[in-house]
Amino acid sequence: MAELAALREDYRARKGAVLAALQARGRSLRGIRGLLQGLAREADATLRQLWQQAQFPEDFALVAVGGYGRGELFPHSDVDVLVLMPDGTACDDDAALKQKVEAFIGQCWDVGLEIGSSVRTVAECVAQAQNDVTVQTSLLESRLVAGHPRLFAQFRNRFSATLDARAFFVAKTLEMRQRHTKFENTPYSLEPNCKESPGGLRDLQVILWVARAAGFGKSWDELAKSGLATPFEARQLKRNEALITLIRARLHLLAGRREDRLVFDLQTAVAESFGYRTVMADSGRVISRASEALMRRFYWAAKAVSQLNQILLLNIEERLSPTAHPLTPINERFANKAGLVEVASDDLYQRHPEAILETFLVYQTQVGLSGLSARTLRALYNARHLMDAKFRRDPANHATFRAILMQPKGITHAMRLMNQTSVLGRYLWVFRRIVGQMQHDLFHVYTVDQHILMVLRNVRRFFMPEHAHEYPFCSQLAGGWDKPWILYAAALFHDIAKGRGGDHSELGAREVRLFCRQHGIAAEDCRLIEFLVREHLIMSRVAQKEDLSDPAVIAAFASRVGNERYLTALYLLTVADIRGTSPKVWNAWKGKLLEDLYRYTLRVLGGRAPDPHAEIEARKREALVQLQLYALPFDAHRRLWDTLDVGYFMRHDAGEIVWHTRHVSRHLAALEAGAGAGAAPLEKAAGTSAAPLVRARLSPVGEGLQVLVYTPDQADLFARICGYFDQSGFSILDAKIHTARNGYALDTFQVVSALLPEHNRELINMVQSELEQTLQKAGPLPPPSRGRVSRRVKSFPIPPRVHLAPDERAQRWLLSISASDRAGLLYSVARVLARHHINLQLAKVSTLGERVEDTFLIDGPELQQNRRQIEIETELLEALAA
Repeated sequence: MAELAALREDYRARKGAVLAALQARGRSLRGIRGLLQGLAREADATLRQLWQQAQFPEDFALVAVGGYGRGELFPHSDVDVLVLMPDGTACDDDAALKQKVEAFIGQCWDVGLEIGSSVRTVAECVAQAQNDVTVQTSLLESRLVAGHPRLFAQFRNRFSATLDARAFFVAKTLEMRQRHTKFENTPYSLEPNCKESPGGLRDLQVILWVARAAGFGKSWDELAKSGLATPFEARQLKRNEALITLIRARLHLLAGRREDRLVFDLQTAVAESFGYRTVMADSGRVISRASEALMRRFYWAAKAVSQLNQILLLNIEERLSPTAHPLTPINERFANKAGLVEVASDDLYQRHPEAILETFLVYQTQVGLSGLSARTLRALYNARHLMDAKFRRDPANHATFRAILMQPKGITHAMRLMNQTSVLGRYLWVFRRIVGQMQHDLFHVYTVDQHILMVLRNVRRFFMPEHAHEYPFCSQLAGGWDKPWILYAAALFHDIAKGRGGDHSELGAREVRLFCRQHGIAAEDCRLIEFLVREHLIMSRVAQKEDLSDPAVIAAFASRVGNERYLTALYLLTVADIRGTSPKVWNAWKGKLLEDLYRYTLRVLGGRAPDPHAEIEARKREALVQLQLYALPFDAHRRLWDTLDVGYFMRHDAGEIVWHTRHVSRHLAALEAGAGAGAAPLEKAAGTSAAPLVRARLSPVGEGLQVLVYTPDQADLFARICGYFDQSGFSILDAKIHTARNGYALDTFQVVSALLPEHNRELINMVQSELEQTLQKAGPLPPPSRGRVSRRVKSFPIPPRVHLAPDERAQRWLLSISASDRAGLLYSVARVLARHHINLQLAKVSTLGERVEDTFLIDGPELQQNRRQIEIETELLEALAA
């Protein structure tokens, strides 16, 4: 044991010296592979000593496989080894040998080696490799660590003889595609896996694996000598591999374990280990984060790896399958080679730089083309220096880009391919500035360039019949739109000025104005595109934060939009934009709010001045027609309607009014019957102590539940309801609060739960019974729950903000809050409002990923006193920050 302890201390010291050198490298990439090889050598030396002590038979061998087989070892990667035995050896049948193997593996762990082990004969290795491409890959880079050289040589010869390079290539490329799909086919995830994500180290390893299996070379220099890569590409491969390798090694060191993801918790620490620092303004505002600089460098490296991976794998495939594909000429510059765009000559772009953009116009317009050939990709990669300021000013290129933008189809694929090949950012220099730029707003899950391309894709889908089921109303509007390219241009520029400081909408409007002037866009179309870029946030803000039942809100928005054409374009862009931020941000309720705002505004723009009384009468008539289907007594609706004010009818559509009336009128009839016949109906209802009425149904919007609460009003009613939903795991999307003239509260909530829709029946019954019981209980409000804060919120916290201001008529107050989302947040706010006896009339709850933007319409005597206002705002800030 003492000998084992000494070996452990010796290995720990030798490994620590290498790790210290790795930590001290800063951002220098030189020699990073040597350090990883040093870690592998230290592991080799320790394993040899343990192998000698184990006294295995002389004809056994210890073989390094997998990543360790390459002779490189990351700080916390597994040390994968194979105990190789001669054919005929049966370890399971030999108790002494089995015990010796188990003791050896145990000692490896005891000295600090994180062992991944297997025990096989040569025949077993060959058989398993033929049936499992993962085993085949692991054995491909095997090397002898200790033991019998001739046994290892026998194994290598038999393994190589059974290796089918073509089948191996197919298996590894299919495996790579599956892996890319898992990571959404983008290297631009905000928490990328620097090993497995597209553009990560695994993509580089795939190239070397298939090249090695085919005998084309084992290193980037050997691939260059064999003609599969150019010397320039080999240098780029080595440089980007070194960067990603260093990032992964630093991740292991800082996490203290195997961690291949650039998670938010570690991004800043890794960035600072490279020497990057966060830059702050004198005001305390963050100008640039250290993590942003690191991530942008990573994204650029990953992008280059993705490009080179595609080029080299296509070249290897052509070498492995040398059958000549017939070339079908497209024009004098391009041909169709098996469905791929092929340049007529390797120096086409050097002689005709204007052909660079023409490549994508050809790809977009020619039927049957699915991508670019290896020759074309390589020519583009080596022509990047040609796309300079002169290239960007060339009228011929302006005309080609305008033609790409205005094509009736293929815009999404063309723009994505232009971004993947770095052409889009080099032609549109303003776009280049946002490639790989992170967004720290807790609801975007893509970098800025990927978000823009996602929005462009969403806009394009509005005009495609096969996607009409996804966005029915948007597709209907798009069917009557004459110039889709206007929306494409607006999508391309709407966030293009992010990260510069200042208002990105205003800055983006200036950029798109310049673009339109350079590209000969008609003045009328230019004005619309500029309007869309400048105002692309306004419709979402009004729909989610203001009272759409207020005619003044609709009139002001209509005045800002101006006409139906601008309104339609803004609506389509807004839906595409919200759906392009994150799968978590969009929901059916937001869709309804936007559609309602569109329809209300369209009426005003059509010449109909807002007439609340006419609107209310129309809704009442529609509701009465629907109520006749439910066989209610004549005038039964009056029990409820006579107690309600104009605000109620403005905020609810006919379907909701019918639902409320059916249940509440029966409830009021029961109250009247219980109170006796001597009092007037309203007096009976108000004077009777009765159980609250709670009803729930599947939301007519199509998502979550709609919950009705009708109960005698009390100061903390909203807080109690929020507390119940908080404790039960529901999220409130919207709340409409009304106090009837009989002293009853009539409140309607839109709520969602992770359990819907699979358990909607159970949830409806649960809400109706449990919420009724909750409202009948007296006593103090329970404390809010404390849910776990997500890693993103911890890494990028939002300072809580509270804004309290009177509405335009100075009759009520608008309370706006902004904070990082967490469980119990809305309930915490409701508790503060209840404590100060503040009446809530309307609540709009917007959850944007992991950030909340909530707006409340409130009133109460304490809001008229400046000192009390400050107290309320202070308590709200404390509640949001808790």
